[in-house]
Amino acid sequence: MTVGFTHNLVGPRIDDRLGRFLESWRAPISDPDVVAAYQLLTGFILNGGKRIRPQLCYWGWRGAGGDDCDEIISAAAALELCHAGLLIHDDIMDGSDLRRGQATVHRSLSRLHEGPGAESFGQAGGILLGTLSLAWSDALLSSCGVEPGRLRAAHHLFDAMRSEVISGQYLDMLAQLRSGATVREALTVIRYKTAKYTVERPLQIGGALAGAPPALLDSYSRFGLPLGEAFQLRDDVLGTFGSSAETGKSALDDLREGKHTVLFAHAVQRATPAQQSYLRAWHGHPELTEEHAAELRQIIRVTGALAEVEDMIDDRVRKATDALALAPLAPEARSALTVLAVQLAHRDR
Repeated sequence: MTVGFTHNLVGPRIDDRLGRFLESWRAPISDPDVVAAYQLLTGFILNGGKRIRPQLCYWGWRGAGGDDCDEIISAAAALELCHAGLLIHDDIMDGSDLRRGQATVHRSLSRLHEGPGAESFGQAGGILLGTLSLAWSDALLSSCGVEPGRLRAAHHLFDAMRSEVISGQYLDMLAQLRSGATVREALTVIRYKTAKYTVERPLQIGGALAGAPPALLDSYSRFGLPLGEAFQLRDDVLGTFGSSAETGKSALDDLREGKHTVLFAHAVQRATPAQQSYLRAWHGHPELTEEHAAELRQIIRVTGALAEVEDMIDDRVRKATDALALAPLAPEARSALTVLAVQLAHRDR
């Protein structure tokens, strides 16, 4: 059974802080097209998104004994600005048309300037807007008001997180050029592109801001890595079997792009020669149709790859919750993180 990801009371406060921050960073040039680009970026940041990383950062802070305050809301909101910038770049690399049920940023820019060169303009403009959002994330974190020593420790983790996610994304791109990723190789991509970036590091950043001891940061890692892997495994399932109406993304993107997911690696490993031939012929084919996709999905089911990945998700959620039960953190944070663990691994969008 899957569930949607719902904000707790932290989500609206993150949105409010983002809104006030973005209001203070309006376009410095009065050119109407520059203003329109800033408005497009602001709308992308504020409209939609699950605010997963800010919420985990907040509860990482609370778990380390931090009080509810404006400083942690600002720091947590910085992670959403970082995420927005990376998503914009990711959509350009993937050639995606939809994100959160709306046109991606680079596609929207192309439509603002229709004519020769519009597509190239959209991609170049998207790179700039994504980079701007990444720069803003640094500005907001640096000005959050947390004690300088703790802020330096958290910023070191923030820098590590960005290096890891970029390295994971690069490895993901390499996998599409190579003959095909094994399950082990696909899991390495997941660890660096998603698990550390989505769960482990946000928790640790929040903890470091509150002055968490090394033992608690280690506990956040033991909880965060398996949960982050479960999150991405679920994302891979949704990318292949999910409804675009629920996910806000095309149901064909992952298959047409040829993403070498754990799901696909298991299918190739278990497939008959005829099934392997079909998988390799149409996975990553630019002309893939819904009919071809349906056949790919059927092969993934009948080989047992889908069931195997569901088992992997359940196993990682168990490991995460076992680690959480042993972590030396405040009861309120333990309760909130238990709920978030279920939402992250068993969501439907």
